[in-house]
Amino acid sequence: MPPEQPTTADQLHRPGPLRWLWYALGGGLPARHRSWVLHDTTTGTWAYRHVARAAVQMSIPIALVLLLVPGPFWIRGMTALGGVLLGLIFSTAYMTETTENRVRKAGYPAGTAQAVRDEAQLGRQAAETAKRRAAAEKRAARYRERQGR
Repeated sequence: MPPEQPTTADQLHRPGPLRWLWYALGGGLPARHRSWVLHDTTTGTWAYRHVARAAVQMSIPIALVLLLVPGPFWIRGMTALGGVLLGLIFSTAYMTETTENRVRKAGYPAGTAQAVRDEAQLGRQAAETAKRRAAAEKRAARYRERQGR
C-alpha cells in the first residue's frame, strides 16, 4: 500500500514557539500540525532542521554541564564541545530513522517521509534533465547554425 500523501486541502499549521520546543525535544504535536510535521521532515532543508532540533535537545545537558559541574571552565567547555560533537555524530547517523519516527507519531504510515523525499528528488532530477536537454538542444542549434546547415 503506498504511503498516504498530504492533500492540497491540508493546511500547514506551524506550531508556536513552545509547541515547537516540545516537538524539538521529541514530543508529539496535535493533529492540526500533522501536515506541518510531514513538511518539516521532507522539505529541502529537512536535514538542517533535524540538526537544529538535535542542537535544541543537546542544549539542556550542555548548559547543565557548563553551569553545575565543578572545575575549571575550560575543562567544562571542552567536555561540552565533545558532547556536542558526539551528539551531532549520532544524530546525523540516525537522521532518517528519527524523522520517520516523527512522521509516524504524527499519524502517517511508516516510510511516508522517505517516499515524499524520494518523489521530490525524482521531480528535481526530471527538472534538471529537462534543463540540460534544453541547453544541449540550444548548443546543437548554434553548432548547426555555425556550420551553415
